[in-house]
Amino acid sequence: MPEENSALPVAEELALARLALEEGDLEHAAAHVAAALAQAPTLPEVHETLARLAAAGGGGVDLFPLDQHTFVGAAVARAHLLAAAGHPDDGLDLLAAATAYAPQVDWAGVPWVTAPELAERITPDHAARILVQVCAAVPDPVPRAGRPALAAYLTLAGNAVTVHPEHALLLGAASALARRVGEVALAVRWAARGVRAEPSKLGEVWLGYAYRSAGRTREALAALGRAVEHDPDDLAVYADIAGTLADVGRLDEALGWAERALDRDPTFDCAVHTAHRLRFLRDGDVAHLVALADFVRDHPDDTHEHGDLAECCRSRPWLGQVTPAAGPVVDALRRAAVDDHGGAGAVVRLPDPPPPSALRTVAATMPGMRVDVAGPAAREPRRPGGRVLWRYDGATPAPAVPPPSAAAADRLRQIAHPAWPHPPAAYDAAVGLATLELPDLVGLLVHPPAPPATAVGRVLAGQDPTLWVRCVQVWACLGLLHHRTDEPWADSTRRGVLLDLVWGVEDWITEAALFALVTAAWVDPAVRPEVARVVAERLADAADAARARTVPIATSLAHLALATPALDAQTRALATRLLGGGAPVPRPRNPLARLWRRLAPTRRPRP
Repeated sequence: MPEENSALPVAEELALARLALEEGDLEHAAAHVAAALAQAPTLPEVHETLARLAAAGGGGVDLFPLDQHTFVGAAVARAHLLAAAGHPDDGLDLLAAATAYAPQVDWAGVPWVTAPELAERITPDHAARILVQVCAAVPDPVPRAGRPALAAYLTLAGNAVTVHPEHALLLGAASALARRVGEVALAVRWAARGVRAEPSKLGEVWLGYAYRSAGRTREALAALGRAVEHDPDDLAVYADIAGTLADVGRLDEALGWAERALDRDPTFDCAVHTAHRLRFLRDGDVAHLVALADFVRDHPDDTHEHGDLAECCRSRPWLGQVTPAAGPVVDALRRAAVDDHGGAGAVVRLPDPPPPSALRTVAATMPGMRVDVAGPAAREPRRPGGRVLWRYDGATPAPAVPPPSAAAADRLRQIAHPAWPHPPAAYDAAVGLATLELPDLVGLLVHPPAPPATAVGRVLAGQDPTLWVRCVQVWACLGLLHHRTDEPWADSTRRGVLLDLVWGVEDWITEAALFALVTAAWVDPAVRPEVARVVAERLADAADAARARTVPIATSLAHLALATPALDAQTRALATRLLGGGAPVPRPRNPLARLWRRLAPTRRPRP
């Protein structure tokens, strides 16, 4: 259902519709009414004009024909006219299709849908099908802001249940909708009535989910257990039980149910996703997530979209987000970003030099701040040779490569974001940078463009100036992964440039380049041994350097190591030690937690 690109304000659309009606031009009148409905589907004036059009056009249904590219406003107009002509079931089908197309719009909030008599004019099976169709189109749960758009369907559900109080399928579907819109007690009541009226696997699943949403875990597990008794071969219910147990921290029992499903079918997607997620939650080993990513890549035709990989990666350093920079300069920049004086007159004294990108960010965003470094700047690459990105004027670093083109800067601004669902998703998103030339991608690393004039850009610039610079560097390096992909990896330009950057001057660019290599290992098993070796060597080098001086990027490199496929146990232990000890299962405390909450989403679908 495509939208019309150049809609006029509703009042103008209605004025033009009335003018066309007066002139007898019903087709143009219908087009303007459809445009008005698309913008204001519940406005009484729109429906009054539609009624006038129907009276002038013999019912008006034929003025809104359906085809493969029907405009949503025309479909909704046809729905109302069908209902007026005595075919409310067909009208409901069209309204549900409009809701599936744009769930945030209140397409059904009109008197004929919420009238109690509608439930007597349609069959309970048809009402159940409409409710299921609506449920499939919306998240579970629906955010509060989206619930008013579904209120008419909940009213329809209540009316239908009143007319058909023992119809199990209708009661279950009504429960599913009530649960999604936060009416949990109602969901439990309807689902329980449905199971009493006609015990079934689907009824018990609906009841189990209603209990789970109500926080009644024991009863939820009992209902889902009865669902298994109804149909021991429905492995999706096993995954539901595993997920419910995991939600209350009973990981061993949860894994037991996932393993039971896998014993029956090792390729059953719901069980595979659930099992890998639970194994990761139990021991924090990224190998489980890499195995899940491999399964997703090798099984593109899963029964439905899963969110387990994204759920595990969300808010975790490098798995789901840019890791915030560390060090005294960065802390001072963050304080200055919310300081009324913008850091003017502030002095940061350091025993060791910060990364050159940090000093450049100070110069670009807080020119009134002074950084005094006691020791000499780390100007030499960690390994000889390679690409020179910085030159020095005294202690101040300056870019040694030309700036990127304006077009390259604009392209990156459109794509760069501090969070991603998981590393393969970041790789896929970076394909939009594939056409950039190598000098542009390298230039972006040391000439970061200004943040975009978007909500995300304003948040980044206002709360942490370093984070946008790191976003640019990360996405430029991800763009390098897509540079000349026709070249075999071993001898490719992209591999050579990224390795140069990993072993260049110690900088935020080191982290960005290493993350790109780690991402390459996630998406291509063939490069995993080499990438794991590079990560191990780079982390060992940082740990050695940290014995003599501060290494601001060491913590981030440790997080990168723990995100690396096929990493050896010794390097994993070193990374864990650098991070302060214990197994890395819980999400680490994030100094920018409030910012991330403003920037992110996710959750798995439920029936």
